[in-house]
Amino acid sequence: MHDILPQDQPIWEKMRKVAKDISDSYNFSRIDTPIVEYASLYERPLGAGSDVVEKQMFILNTKGGDGLALRPEGTAGVSRAYLQHGLSHLAQPLKLYYEGPMFRYEHPQAGRFRQFYQSGFEIIGSEGDAVYDVQVILACVRLLETLKIKNLSIEVNTIGCRTCRPNYRRKLLEYYKGKEKKICADCQRRLKNNPLRVLDCKEDICQPFIKEAPIMLENLCVFCNKHFKAVLDHLEELALPYRLNNHLVRGFDYYNRTVFEIFTEGFAPALAAGGRYDYLMEMIGGRATPAVGGAIGLDRLVEIIKSHEINLIAKKKPKIFLVHIGDEARKKALTIVESLLLAGIDVYESLGKDSLRAQLKIADKIASPLALIFGQQEVFEQTIIIRDMKTGAQETVPLVKIANVLKKRLK
Repeated sequence: MHDILPQDQPIWEKMRKVAKDISDSYNFSRIDTPIVEYASLYERPLGAGSDVVEKQMFILNTKGGDGLALRPEGTAGVSRAYLQHGLSHLAQPLKLYYEGPMFRYEHPQAGRFRQFYQSGFEIIGSEGDAVYDVQVILACVRLLETLKIKNLSIEVNTIGCRTCRPNYRRKLLEYYKGKEKKICADCQRRLKNNPLRVLDCKEDICQPFIKEAPIMLENLCVFCNKHFKAVLDHLEELALPYRLNNHLVRGFDYYNRTVFEIFTEGFAPALAAGGRYDYLMEMIGGRATPAVGGAIGLDRLVEIIKSHEINLIAKKKPKIFLVHIGDEARKKALTIVESLLLAGIDVYESLGKDSLRAQLKIADKIASPLALIFGQQEVFEQTIIIRDMKTGAQETVPLVKIANVLKKRLK
């Protein structure tokens, strides 16, 4: 887990603002769900055999014996809230977005932490229309583009539905028959729990077998085939750069039909990912509700923004620095600061320091163009000195006029 330090906060603030602006543009409303949920909320929808449930969830046991989990992803919690609060009674489809920390116990590496941050888009109750699959992809792409991340590519696949997937599953098991001892231990386990996940394995030993495995696209039912064709038609109409990846399955049991991941050139992990999850509501006790969503890994965006030196932050107006000298000046300094702030003038100060030299050193360090010097004589005369930090030139101004004078000087 990691700290987000002050120097990185402007990037995070910009990302959150962009996420909100994109959400507003596409009519998504904000939802915040708890960081802690019942562990059972994730165990079935994500899959008992999934890496997240088996290896990565942080499990907590309460004094009352409840099994809780720090949320490893956002979709299950949003779906639980949708059911619990009867959000199906609102105008459908309901478009929701969220942003916040998730938790997974995994090996920390570039762009991957045990506490990580995601921003996500969910469209629930959409009658399964392919246009919403593409709108979620589009929202993710536009967010990334607004953050000046270039050379994006979308990988997309379909993993079918309850009708066509069992037949494909049989074909996949038949193909791997006799090969079990030649693949990695994780894939041996996956063949028993969820065979589709063998296609997503990254181990070198498994790649030759994945390459020759049967593909879902050739085993779709009529409805899934029509749905996926509509997804691709929309992507082409929007001129979004995509490629078919027959081995893309995503890691959770709740996905069906469309799955996608978005990458940028020269960076291996996916920046955004998601898909359709029409069966998730049933898995957690509701009725069948078509839905689709996608999430963006914000930590990964920060890594790219910093490594590519992408300039997202508008240059801030430099702050005036108020220097005080003596106890009487210190007493009145806070009042001066407040009056300037109310006049719309940003002020920096260091009221805990007494030395003139130390205060001017700070003013120089933060590149203040002007310093205001307020000492014992100025307290008595109700004046203040404006000092140009570049030239050293000084001007004495009545306190009552300081705000107007500064506004003219700062134009």
